[in-house]
Amino acid sequence: MASQRLKRGMRGALAATAVAAAAVSMSPVAASAQPATNASDALKKFNEVSEKATALNEQVLQAEEALNARKGELEKANADVAAATEVENQAKADEEQFRVQVDQLTEASFEGARFNQLSALLVSDSQQDFLNRMSALGVLAADNNEALDRLSGAVAKADDARSKAAEAQSRAQTATDEAAKVADELRKNRDELEKQKREVKSQLDALSAPERKTVTSSGDMSDFAVPASAAGTALNFALAQRGEPYVWGGTGPDGWDCSGLMMKAYANAGVSIPRTSNAQAGAGRAVSRAEVQAGDLIIYNGGNHVGMAVNNSQVVHAATEGVPVKVVGLNDPGSIYAMRRIAG
Repeated sequence: MASQRLKRGMRGALAATAVAAAAVSMSPVAASAQPATNASDALKKFNEVSEKATALNEQVLQAEEALNARKGELEKANADVAAATEVENQAKADEEQFRVQVDQLTEASFEGARFNQLSALLVSDSQQDFLNRMSALGVLAADNNEALDRLSGAVAKADDARSKAAEAQSRAQTATDEAAKVADELRKNRDELEKQKREVKSQLDALSAPERKTVTSSGDMSDFAVPASAAGTALNFALAQRGEPYVWGGTGPDGWDCSGLMMKAYANAGVSIPRTSNAQAGAGRAVSRAEVQAGDLIIYNGGNHVGMAVNNSQVVHAATEGVPVKVVGLNDPGSIYAMRRIAG
């Protein structure tokens, strides 16, 4: 990512460093210049530790998303437990109510069993009295059947609610266990990331003054042609962040990591994309290298880094510690893993 002036000034350096410089061009922070052997090694080391730290940062972000997902599952399971328990309690209350009613009707039916059609006929004073007595017996039987049906329904509802509550409790326990595992992994990754961040800072400090100046410069700040589309709106946002610092896990407004910048850029255009570069590698639709145009996402290094195409030959990205958001050659951030058209 060195300027053309620096490249011309150092063209006379040792030819043996050309291979090392070419290797550097595939790292998150590429150098197109050819410095002396010691300086080139320092820059190569900076790029190597930066790429390793970037990959670890991606793992941390993915673990955070996984933990949030597990927490969401736990909340849903707990809500299902509460809802099923409430239904079960209500069903039990209905069951008790209907059971009392059934018992009463059963007792009345037992007493009335001896009062059959013949008995009704013998004790009736008239045909109407007989019909009234028979109707009462029919109503008693119908009420008893209805009460039995309602009792049966309440019992079935209580059993179903009890089963759902048990299933939800099982899901809640599973989500709790998985969340604990993810949280433990996340803590370990965060601890390791802190070590890597210190290493990146150390390697940055080890660069020569000219290299550090090149690495930490804001690069090309000129205006670029931007299409009038959602992709163009996203690109305008990303280009406006040139010169802003890299922040691990940053989603703005005063610092960015690579995927955080892409996510917010497209959010500014009214388009939602995933948070991590690995997930962004599956967003939108795939395009070929020849089809790449302004606003496309270019994912690098196995899914661990991402930038946005400014055109078919340049990309704007947030690289690593000490390197501001800048425009570089499209192949400079690393090995291209995927190219995705988000809008248009």
